[in-house]
Amino acid sequence: MRTPMRASLWTPLVVTLVCGLTLALGYLNKARCAGVPYDEQGRSLVFDRLKDSSVCYSDIQFLWLGRSINDHVFPYISGGINGTGGLVGGTVEYPVLSGLLMWIGAIGSHTDAAFLLHSALILTPFALATAWMLGRLSGWPALLWSAGPPLVLYAFHNWELPVVAAATAGIFVVLAYDAVPLRTRAVLAAVLFAIGVCLKIYPGAFVLPLMAYVLTGGVGGRELPPSVSGRYDVKGALAVAGAAVATTVAINLPFAILGREGWLASFAFQSDRQADVTTNSVWYWGIRPLFGSVDGPGSAYADFVSFASPLLVIASFALAVWLGWRRYLREGTYPWVAVSGAMLCGFLLLHKVHSPQYTLWLIPFLVLLRVPWTLVGAYLIADLSLGIGVFRFFAALGAGEDASTEEFAVQFGVWGRAVLLLVFFVLFLRADLRGYRRGRHEAVPEPVIAEAAKSTA
Repeated sequence: MRTPMRASLWTPLVVTLVCGLTLALGYLNKARCAGVPYDEQGRSLVFDRLKDSSVCYSDIQFLWLGRSINDHVFPYISGGINGTGGLVGGTVEYPVLSGLLMWIGAIGSHTDAAFLLHSALILTPFALATAWMLGRLSGWPALLWSAGPPLVLYAFHNWELPVVAAATAGIFVVLAYDAVPLRTRAVLAAVLFAIGVCLKIYPGAFVLPLMAYVLTGGVGGRELPPSVSGRYDVKGALAVAGAAVATTVAINLPFAILGREGWLASFAFQSDRQADVTTNSVWYWGIRPLFGSVDGPGSAYADFVSFASPLLVIASFALAVWLGWRRYLREGTYPWVAVSGAMLCGFLLLHKVHSPQYTLWLIPFLVLLRVPWTLVGAYLIADLSLGIGVFRFFAALGAGEDASTEEFAVQFGVWGRAVLLLVFFVLFLRADLRGYRRGRHEAVPEPVIAEAAKSTA
């Protein structure tokens, strides 16, 4: 009979191997849009013909042109934003580490197909690392990440895999290495979250609940350092915040100094982006009709979204942190992973842009937190409806065909995901970690419970 330790090592290994197979399918799906013949700039001629109708579009292949990636221009340093809102001179619309990965992927590439392949090779280790960490933390539920449809659809759609790995790694170091002092684990997690900020921003939100977890002494309040005489570790919480800020500044500072205009342009581009038909948000499909058909820059609709969206996102963050604090007062442990997941749900629901690949951000929390599998399955169905339907919708519109069926699929996906994000916001804040059972004051790993039962039998 296998020992528990052997079983715990085999599970993440299998999960990681399955992830590799799924990534291969994901690449083959996107590669259908790439290949000979090419135009003079290295663009696959088949791309424009198939990208929407065959659902093989990827931002990676699309952005081969238009951001000087094909010219191998180092990002941000000589870039900027022009009068029409377009990015020029190597600036891309993502934080600096994502831009750096894009530049590295273009090294040695002279066509969009080569850029897609090289980018996939760069991104793959991040997906595999995420699979292994989730397998170590949650066991077989990690197959949701490794074998689920989202990885096929979105693994190589954009540059999401590194940020998901950074966010998961931050959670992993706090949960998996509990023999290490909490302050040390939390500071390292804050650094990882800050690296995530420099990839795709969203992990920065997780620093606040992590600070609350350190402030309150971790599990049951029993991880306070001996030097803390009171109830709260204020110094530890501030160290977490300081590590996150220092890391973010250190990564961004060289770009801000050497290419200030290009560096700022990436933020300006995202700030100016409109909640239009390409953003798949509740704002476009739910709020826009209330303002009529005008939705361009400077319209009443655009101004309302620019004000209301960030305000409501911040409000959702504050609500999640507060509800987490109430749970801490009842149970003795601040549920920082649950609060982080709820904050992400608030962002995905209320931000003006909700790209299909953002599902990859959410999957680790669906793996880590105990929520009903029926709801997880329902979310995947809604995600499939949007992830496939939106491109078929664009194809029908582009061909001048009736797009009512495709529009229904998009709206089903948009509203299905919106409702479930609201449900997950509530459920996450009440959920325990998978692989853990709640004791009187703490979350106890199930293998520990099993070993204790054997010793008392």
